[in-house]
Amino acid sequence: MEKKQKVLILCSGNSARSQMAEGFLREMAGDRFEVMSAGTEPAEEVNPLAVTVMQEDGIDISSQQPKDLSLFLGKTFIHYLIIVCSKAHDACPRVWPGLMSENNRLYWPVDDPAAVEGSEEERLEAFRSARNELRDELTAWVASL
Repeated sequence: MEKKQKVLILCSGNSARSQMAEGFLREMAGDRFEVMSAGTEPAEEVNPLAVTVMQEDGIDISSQQPKDLSLFLGKTFIHYLIIVCSKAHDACPRVWPGLMSENNRLYWPVDDPAAVEGSEEERLEAFRSARNELRDELTAWVASL
């Protein structure tokens, strides 16, 4: 059996975007990848709206927990680094220790749905938009490998 390649997905709070991306990638290619996510400034919990919109797509991320980037930096060899927000991109070391190749560093800036203010429905729409963007990026990326 071939060993799974490690993928680390980063955003600032590790409460929404990177958690949704982790859930999607596990669902679509968990047989190929060991998927992890982390944040540069992790929140206390996964955003409940992220959990809700992922459940709409049939993916349960309710048991996932935010993790600090320091748990992985320089300690874990990874094959792919996927950064899904500009804040994490700016905070992340330009050269990642243990990254197989800088060509395996992907940057997909997705607007932070948690920053959207408004009604519950407006906030849910922001989370759905981020979810859909991440799903599309991941689907295209997995298909390209």
